[in-house]
Amino acid sequence: MEITNWILENYIEILGAVAGIVYVFLEIRQNIWLWPVGIVTASVYLWVFFTGRLYAEMSLQGYYLIISIIGWYWWGMRTGGKQPQGKLKVSRIRSGPAVILAIILIVVYTVIWFVLDRFTDSPVPEWDSFITSFSIIGTWMLARKIYEHWYLWIIANSAASVLFFSRGLYPTMLLYIIYLVMSFAGLKAWKKSFK
Repeated sequence: MEITNWILENYIEILGAVAGIVYVFLEIRQNIWLWPVGIVTASVYLWVFFTGRLYAEMSLQGYYLIISIIGWYWWGMRTGGKQPQGKLKVSRIRSGPAVILAIILIVVYTVIWFVLDRFTDSPVPEWDSFITSFSIIGTWMLARKIYEHWYLWIIANSAASVLFFSRGLYPTMLLYIIYLVMSFAGLKAWKKSFK
C-alpha cells in the first residue's frame, strides 16, 4: 500500500516526469511535437517547483511555456521569400553568438542568484540559479536548432539531478538522470544531421 500511497501523493510530479521523457525523446528525433509536449511538461512543473520552493526553477517553467510556443513557430516556419527553402535545420554556433550567449548566461545567473538570495526563502539559491541560467540558454539554442545546446543540457541535467535528490524530489531526480543519458544520445543523433 505504501507504493500506491506514494503514487497518489506524487501523481502530478510523475505526470510531469513522463511528459518530460516524451519531450526529450521527441527532441532527439527533431520532431516538432516536442513543443506541445513541452507546454504540458512546463505547466505541470510550474506547480511541482512552486510546492518544492524552487522559485527559479518554477519561473523557468514559465519561460519554457513561452519558448515552447516560439520554438514551435520557428521549427515549423519556412524560410526564404515566396519559395520556401525548407524548415529550420540543425546548425553549429559561431564564436560571436557563443560569446554573447556566455555573457548572457553569466548575467542571468547573477541576477537570478541575487534575487533568490535576497528576496526568497530558497534554500539553494546558487544551485537553483545555476541550473536555471543554463536551461534558459539551452532552451533558446534548442528553439534555434543549435547543436551545442546538448552540452548545456549535460551540465544542467547533471546539476539538477543532485539538486532534486537533495530536495527529496525523487521522480524529478530520476527524470533528470534520464535527461542526462538522453542528452548524450541527442548529442550523437544530432551530429548525424551534419553528414
